Amino acid sequence: MTEYDYWKIFPRMPRKVTIGDITVRDGFQHEEKFVSTRAKMFYLEELIFAGCRNIEVTNLGNPFLMPQFGDAEELLTHLRSDKFKSRCAHKGINYDDIVLTCITIREGAVDRAIRLKDKGIAPDRVLMMVSTEEEHHFANSGTSLPDYWREAERCIKKCRDAGLKMCGTVSTIWGSPIGGATELKDAVEFTKRWLEIGAHDIEHADHDGSASAPDVYRYFSMILDEIPDTRLHIAHFHETKRVASASVLAALQAGICHFEATLGGLGGQPANFLDDSPVKGTGDYYYNDPRYVGLTCLEDMLVQVDEMGIEHGWDVDRVLWLGRQMERTIGRRLRSEAAINGRTLKEGHPRFARPGLQKVKGKLGEKTGQKLPEEWGDKAALPEQYRA
Repeated sequence: MTEYDYWKIFPRMPRKVTIGDITVRDGFQHEEKFVSTRAKMFYLEELIFAGCRNIEVTNLGNPFLMPQFGDAEELLTHLRSDKFKSRCAHKGINYDDIVLTCITIREGAVDRAIRLKDKGIAPDRVLMMVSTEEEHHFANSGTSLPDYWREAERCIKKCRDAGLKMCGTVSTIWGSPIGGATELKDAVEFTKRWLEIGAHDIEHADHDGSASAPDVYRYFSMILDEIPDTRLHIAHFHETKRVASASVLAALQAGICHFEATLGGLGGQPANFLDDSPVKGTGDYYYNDPRYVGLTCLEDMLVQVDEMGIEHGWDVDRVLWLGRQMERTIGRRLRSEAAINGRTLKEGHPRFARPGLQKVKGKLGEKTGQKLPEEWGDKAALPEQYRA
């Protein structure tokens, strides 16, 4: 007989997950208008109040390349303020449970994060990134893979001395927008290399939406076979083909319990145009239509895991409200279906019920709740040719 218990079919699948938010960093970096500092502060606060405990705040790289992040220190100052800590306490949030992350692709940004310790506004965690496909890596970092690995090793030592954690990202796991197909085994090896040189955890990234569900399941099964501590692994999916929810499910089935997402599915490459001016970013966009890129959508992912009965720690309704506000902030319809249509309610939507059903049933002599003719048997008699 078929096994119907999902968790017996996929025994590694978690009953509880952590979902981090990266809207204000990864989500906003692709926007071609400057999102106000006030709006960024609002969403950072509200996401934390809604249940987020792992949040990306900003990018500490050169703001000449990515002027969207020219307000990085203002955001960190706000989140490190006594006023914000007091608001967290008032809401019953343990401030020490919140992990603030900043992106630091190159050593100069890592050094900047360390200098912020003296100001009392440093992040808890920084992130560097390698791609298994070197052309993509060069586009992001401006240097070769061997040279970057040496730089990352230096930076991890600096961070350890300063009391900062370093996340090592592995990208182009399932393919590269520049070099095409890649090998899963290369990403497994790169994961081990990050841990070998002292990374605190690993972000496994599909930065261009190349992943397919079977290969996601295969990859994360390979990872957990060799590095079984699930606390080390974070799944990061981009959405370009409307199949990222399948990748999330496949990662869950493999045993991954830490994910990242953005409100409205925002995100993509750093913008090469901001407000009324071209900016450098990371050069030309990889896609024919840059509107159809971004990350897995926080609202939809939360509804997905919530309706699976998986514990997540978020206030889903508050996040759905935030998603609707984000559409007003950005000024266009975003990618969340759940923010518009809501959740599947077990109690249904009685306001849509047509009047008169009970009256009709009464006229027909039917009982309330009766679904079949009274003269029919209790169970269907399935014709023999259809039986198992």
